[in-house]
Amino acid sequence: MTKHTNKLIKISKFLSKYLRHTPFEIGLNIDNQGWVNIDELLFICEKNDFPITKLELIEVVKSNEKKRFSFDETGTKIRANQGHSIKIDLNLIPKTPPLILYHGTTRQFVNSILDQGLLKMSRHHVHLSTDLETAKKVGQRKGEPIILIINSQLMQKNGFIFYCSDNEVWLVDFVPREYLTIFS
Repeated sequence: MTKHTNKLIKISKFLSKYLRHTPFEIGLNIDNQGWVNIDELLFICEKNDFPITKLELIEVVKSNEKKRFSFDETGTKIRANQGHSIKIDLNLIPKTPPLILYHGTTRQFVNSILDQGLLKMSRHHVHLSTDLETAKKVGQRKGEPIILIINSQLMQKNGFIFYCSDNEVWLVDFVPREYLTIFS
């Protein structure tokens, strides 16, 4: 991995932490839709001994594999697309999900999930993907991946509301256990 690539990864992790979870910890002003002024962000980064250039910020947004961040239409603000633990209204519009969705987890959580369902925990929503590969990547971050299949069509038919973030992560408040199956 090059020095430049390492820096971009560090910037992405920094942005994930402060745009999704603890903006106030470093004095970052975030509006109720998750937007932060880019000039203010760059200033705050410098002030907190983590200098970022505007070009690096643009590169992180464009090259981030998970498309975690986006700029507003004016190009003067940035936000995380989903995954917040702070109160944010992303103005998501309910959408019809695909027939099935996937969720990656690890063996240590499977019994609890099969007992209680998929809970959003400290986040706004449960995160689901449309493909096995993404679910597998998510699951293997903390061990051996276990993939869960979610019957999203039946969930929606039964009144559950789904959203799709700008980076194509499907979101729902809760997945009851009766809609879950372990992929084998």
